Amino acid sequence: MIQTTSPVENILEQQRQFFATGKTQDIAFRIEQLELLKQAILDRQQAIVEAVNADLSRPEFEAYFEIAAVTEVKYALKRLKSWTKPKKVGMPLDQFPASAWIYPEPLGVVLIIGPWNYPFQLLINPLVGAIAAGNCAILKPSEIAENTSKVVADLVRDTFDPAFVAAIEGGVETSQQLLAQKFDRIFFTGGTKIGRVVMEAAAKNLTPVTLELGGKSPCIVDADVDIDVAAKRITWGKFINAGQTCIAPDYLLVDRTVKSELLSGIKKYIGEFYGENPAESPDFARLISQRHFARVAEFVNDGKAIIGGETKPEERYIAPTVLDEITWDDPVMEDEIFGPILPVLDYTNLNEAIEQINQRPKPLALYIFSRDKQKQQQVLDRTSSGGVCVNDTVMHVGVPELPFGGVGESGIGSYHGKASFDTFSHYKSVLKKGLWLDLDWRYAPYKGKLDLLKKFIG
Repeated sequence: MIQTTSPVENILEQQRQFFATGKTQDIAFRIEQLELLKQAILDRQQAIVEAVNADLSRPEFEAYFEIAAVTEVKYALKRLKSWTKPKKVGMPLDQFPASAWIYPEPLGVVLIIGPWNYPFQLLINPLVGAIAAGNCAILKPSEIAENTSKVVADLVRDTFDPAFVAAIEGGVETSQQLLAQKFDRIFFTGGTKIGRVVMEAAAKNLTPVTLELGGKSPCIVDADVDIDVAAKRITWGKFINAGQTCIAPDYLLVDRTVKSELLSGIKKYIGEFYGENPAESPDFARLISQRHFARVAEFVNDGKAIIGGETKPEERYIAPTVLDEITWDDPVMEDEIFGPILPVLDYTNLNEAIEQINQRPKPLALYIFSRDKQKQQQVLDRTSSGGVCVNDTVMHVGVPELPFGGVGESGIGSYHGKASFDTFSHYKSVLKKGLWLDLDWRYAPYKGKLDLLKKFIG
């Protein structure tokens, strides 16, 4: 019986062979490939925007967030040579004569699985790190964002040798075939449920993983704050991409003395951003699929919709919605919402709010609005989250010097900027000893040498 290999296995074998040539070790090659990627994105800006709009009905302005992947490429190009330099380290006296350094090397062949909510940017950004670090890569775009998946596949096919970078489209079966293979790292962006599946599959091959997940990111609003600015920034961060952002504020924890004023401010800015009828606004996106719409629409029935609450199943539309009279036991507070619904809870003192946050899985992001530096520090010291943004929402993701990633159930590992290079590199420790001097202190027989060893250790 003739045993044949699958297309997935064929591409993987091609990439292993290409990596074995050592070509990706060449810094000039990496720079050349990053330049090709940058130009490919710039040449296809309109196609990317149109595809994202077709998948998510995103306004053109928000769709252009996807093109921000170019800034990640530019950042890497400017710094790649310094990132790849071996770093010399100090030596203890007992190693003399010797030198030592830390040497970054590529992992090999990596798998990058992208999400559907930012289907271009969140697939290409980790690819930048993989190329910069000298790896070969297979990309798996989300089949749910089918139009963007095709654009990604076309871009990769037209830009790279598949033995270096390839994109494989398909559904669940394709993902399962990929996860069954042995990679040198798997980078997954998506929900916690599928993240567990990815980690389980990776464990069978002892493949290291980076999991960019999500969770219920809290937004604390203290009484000592500019309520109008807080309302404006919360409204923006929550409702861009119709709430389908992994670091969107998932729920509000507001000091009850300013709750009414804050909610009035949010209502005002929903009106300013999207008009009296957001369903007619060219600036408000739609849910990605009927399945996702049905899940999120159920939450409208929790508590009391004091703003919004309208739905249009045929358009996958859910109005920007604020829910009051919510309890911690309501369904909307169980899992990440990932939609344009904002539950509101209040507190009487900050300790109470912190206690409630700490009773739940660690979130990907945490937001605190307050002028009080002591309270800001209290939140930083007593909570754990992937990242924190003080007096704003979402914007921390745009700082390339800040590693982006989760903790606990919100993720494993990080990327962006140099963190992306680090994620796809192994830092190899190297010790080089001289041959011109070889003291006998470590060799047997040990008689008379113990006191000297004790001095070194002590």
